[in-house]
Amino acid sequence: MELKRINDHVSVAPQISPDDMPAIKAAGFTTVINNRPDGESPDQPASATMKAAAESAGLAYHHIPLGRDGVSPQMVEETGAVLEGSDGPVLAFCRSGTRSTTLWALSQAGKLPAQDIVAQAAHAGYDMSHLLGHLSQK
Repeated sequence: MELKRINDHVSVAPQISPDDMPAIKAAGFTTVINNRPDGESPDQPASATMKAAAESAGLAYHHIPLGRDGVSPQMVEETGAVLEGSDGPVLAFCRSGTRSTTLWALSQAGKLPAQDIVAQAAHAGYDMSHLLGHLSQK
């Protein structure tokens, strides 16, 4: 399991497995966000399986799938609401972590300076500089 810390509240990861949930809980996370649409890859666990494993480990679970249709305002709003409503650190995952980082970055527009958002993402290994225009608009 490869966790990449964006800041004290949010980390992202490439695909995790249901078996990872106890270790995620032990690492101090309270919430998991799955940003992969079901059926994206044949070897990917279904969201229902991930939810059952997360809840069994004592984690809150949210499915905010970001697929081929791209980012919607609803996804950004829902991501922000989950982050704000979480009572502890959040782990978001997708295939590589990029979509999770993108939704986090867009959900922070207007709350953090755009350059800080890009810098935090870069610290975790994700280049969000292409979003600067969007991050500066709110």
